[in-house]
Amino acid sequence: MQIRVLGCSGSIAAGCRTTAFLLDDDVLIDAGTGVGDLSLEQLERIDHVLLSHSHLDHVLGVPLLADSVMRRRAGRPPIQVHALPATLDALRRHIFNGAIWPDFTRLPSAEQPVLTLKPFQTGDVIELGGRRIEVLPALHTVPAVGFAVMPPADGGGAWVFTGDTAPDPALWQRLASMRVGSLVIETAFRNDEHLLADISRHMHPAALGRQLQQLAAGVQVYITHIKPGELDPVMSEIGAIGSRHAVHALTAGQVMTVG
Repeated sequence: MQIRVLGCSGSIAAGCRTTAFLLDDDVLIDAGTGVGDLSLEQLERIDHVLLSHSHLDHVLGVPLLADSVMRRRAGRPPIQVHALPATLDALRRHIFNGAIWPDFTRLPSAEQPVLTLKPFQTGDVIELGGRRIEVLPALHTVPAVGFAVMPPADGGGAWVFTGDTAPDPALWQRLASMRVGSLVIETAFRNDEHLLADISRHMHPAALGRQLQQLAAGVQVYITHIKPGELDPVMSEIGAIGSRHAVHALTAGQVMTVG
């Protein structure tokens, strides 16, 4: 299994795309602006979208994806959008409401829509074509989750994406019992913005350092959700942590292997 980083920035600017990952060629994990770099043929192959939470930088690709591929997928099963019930409710009320965007869960017809919404709960394991994806706890300003793409039975460690989260004991308790190969974790703010990070339930480098102390040695750590223009100061502060883990800034276009 391969995961391609389509976007990993905390907002937009030239060369910056918001959060989206492509698992193999048919599963999106979050649907930020990075989805727009896929060709129409690549978009058409997407059968599943997993959403970590309802914030715009993670979901805005869903309505645009539906519009782009509706005609090309005629007669095929709908794209399944998997998320917490609260996230799906936010999509229904605030996106697919006819005011912001047409309701593609009923288009081109209610009987054969291009999208269908599928609820999950934290702790569920979703099986998609032989791939197992566990829904992990997260702590954010709206109901949120992370994801662990589990390796094959004879493979190595899981690929873990925390989603947007403040320090969350439930997450680290679960990771302590899991073999983690790669950890994609957000650090949205500098240390001098720690109050803003706390209010918005995001990470800053000092908080990240405390959390990584709970992680088993040997895990490759990748930092995501850094704001445009903030890469160097955030990564400099992370470098000063002195972590026992190899910590890198995630980059759009990067390809990661699971297992």
